[in-house]
Amino acid sequence: MNSPTKKTGCQNVNLPGKKADYQNMSSSSLAFLGDCVFELLVRAELISTSDFSAKKLHHLSVLEVCCQAQAEFLEKILDVLTDEELAVYKRGRNAHTSHTPKRATNSEYHKATGLECLFGHLYLKGDIERLSYLFSLK
Repeated sequence: MNSPTKKTGCQNVNLPGKKADYQNMSSSSLAFLGDCVFELLVRAELISTSDFSAKKLHHLSVLEVCCQAQAEFLEKILDVLTDEELAVYKRGRNAHTSHTPKRATNSEYHKATGLECLFGHLYLKGDIERLSYLFSLK
């Protein structure tokens, strides 16, 4: 039996033969993935623009992926979101959560969750160009 050729890159993140139903996925699942996508973009940006130790890079990345920074970033991109993206963001923002970090307000936490939901959605949709564009507005 021939195994299918595996593609590399962001578009092929699902198990072979199984396509993620990102439109019906829970907002918490999208945010879970979006958190990782956002952090990966932050880390990639940091290593491409600086030559710091791993410890310093980690410290800088934590500053950029915290709720407050994500909420601030969301405010910068809110006006350029499409109707679909805005709906995904709002779905994530309005999702019920039972947890709020110690150093964030409820509003910041919900905005950050909405942003993560949007990034997870765009990643699974395979719209890496749009994801990169939005991130570039940081």
